[in-house]
Amino acid sequence: MSPVLHATDLVFGYAARTVLDGVSLTASPGRRIGLVGENGVGKSTLLRLLAGLEVPRSGEIVRRGDLGFLFQELPFGGTATVSDVLDEALSDIRTAAAKLDKLAAVLAERPEDPAVLSEYGQVLEWAQAHDLWDADRRADLVLTGLGLGDVSHDRTLHTLSGGQRSRLGLAALLVRRPGTLLLDEPTNHLDDNAMEFLERHLAELTGIVVLSSHDRVFLDAVCTDIVDLDPVPADRRVGGATRYGGSYTDYLGQKKAERARWEQRYGEEQEELKQLRESVDVTARRVAHNRAPRDNAKMLYDFKTGRVQKQISRRVRNAQARLETLEREQVRKPPAPLRFRAVLTAVLDGEGPAVSLRGIAVPGRVTLDRLDVDHTTRLLVTGGNGAGKSTLLSVLAGHLTPSTGTVHFGPGVRVGLLEQDVTFPRPRRTAAEIYHTAAGDTAPPLSALGLLPPREHSRPVGELSVGQRRRLALAVLLAEPPDVLLLDEPTNHLSLSLAEELSAALDTAPGAVVVASHDRWLRRRWAGDELGLEDGRRSV
Repeated sequence: MSPVLHATDLVFGYAARTVLDGVSLTASPGRRIGLVGENGVGKSTLLRLLAGLEVPRSGEIVRRGDLGFLFQELPFGGTATVSDVLDEALSDIRTAAAKLDKLAAVLAERPEDPAVLSEYGQVLEWAQAHDLWDADRRADLVLTGLGLGDVSHDRTLHTLSGGQRSRLGLAALLVRRPGTLLLDEPTNHLDDNAMEFLERHLAELTGIVVLSSHDRVFLDAVCTDIVDLDPVPADRRVGGATRYGGSYTDYLGQKKAERARWEQRYGEEQEELKQLRESVDVTARRVAHNRAPRDNAKMLYDFKTGRVQKQISRRVRNAQARLETLEREQVRKPPAPLRFRAVLTAVLDGEGPAVSLRGIAVPGRVTLDRLDVDHTTRLLVTGGNGAGKSTLLSVLAGHLTPSTGTVHFGPGVRVGLLEQDVTFPRPRRTAAEIYHTAAGDTAPPLSALGLLPPREHSRPVGELSVGQRRRLALAVLLAEPPDVLLLDEPTNHLSLSLAEELSAALDTAPGAVVVASHDRWLRRRWAGDELGLEDGRRSV
């Protein structure tokens, strides 16, 4: 039985805030749908609704076939082993294999029994769809492809890093091979090889895939369709969803053309409105517009007065009716998109390195003989999971003291670090309150930075999405731009549009910038220096 996933007019919100309003989505086998939109627009919420983990206020969801959702944390205790996770992932497949053997034995005795034949056919169809006979080999391939091939199956989960646990959860889902896959940011914690493996694996699936991702290269490689959950343009109501066929690059082209059409239509309608208002007020009341009356016309004036007045009245009524219709149905003005306008760094004066490391070591995490960050450094730190990128940034920020070696900061140098995991201790405080408390009265207003739309400023920080909280943390950091800006996976959980703008802003920052990133789109356009790490040591 082919999988089916169909959602109609979904409405969902938290308290008085509506997140999704009238969203519909149909996914059929072979389609891989990418969800895109600004942070907080409801991508994760929609995935949870489709998975049945949340209940919509209204609307309907039809699911057929088995469904798998990628949880951010494994639903196992810390003492569970890798083997336990894999056994759970393979349990349905092994149950089906045992059932096939049992039914085959029954069929050998009752080959004409229609009920047994029907049940055997159904189980066989499920087994073929889930590639039952290749499951064990597939498990090994998936673990290796996601960088877990050398992890012992006896390892307990509490001994694994957060990235390893995340990849194990993804591996378990791929091994299980459900007919419908729902993936929320599946590329987090994946290195290049693992992402390329995941791209190939998903592209080969015959079922349904619905996913959200900040990785633009991944969306290009995997998706057959893009669904934009941002408010749709022109005369469509806010809160809906628009579907675009093709990859992420195709979507960008279609969105650009759509915006141009919207702006053109708005301009044309505003010009027509201006002319209609003038026509109602002035032009329609002129008998012979721009032409002086002839002598014989004066003689006939009294005779034709009634006819002329009727013509004027009809002209006025027609113009008024068109004006009322257009004022009622006109497209709304294209809203100005949220633009990143923050200054990333200060201008650092003085001589010598802003930050210098000599012979530093954090046992088991990073070892580096030498690194100088000058006043205008542009440095991209790359490497796989566990290579030591985040540790190096923490040392550069002064948040982590190495066991050996020295870290020297230039006189008066201020260093700012945007970490991957952002938490705020008082979740009921609003974004505006947190920013003002941290930034003070002399900092630019939060709205001036282009990081959070005004409607989010008064929301409690505990209600913000992960991406919105990272935006707020970046705003606090940039309220007084540091001399050296350290960014740990800056495009993770950010909307794709903001990731584009932040990447462009890095090129013009006047001070020093050090970025650790998996983002292939950012890395492909990087024009500065690079530092590769492998097992905590310099590789390039």
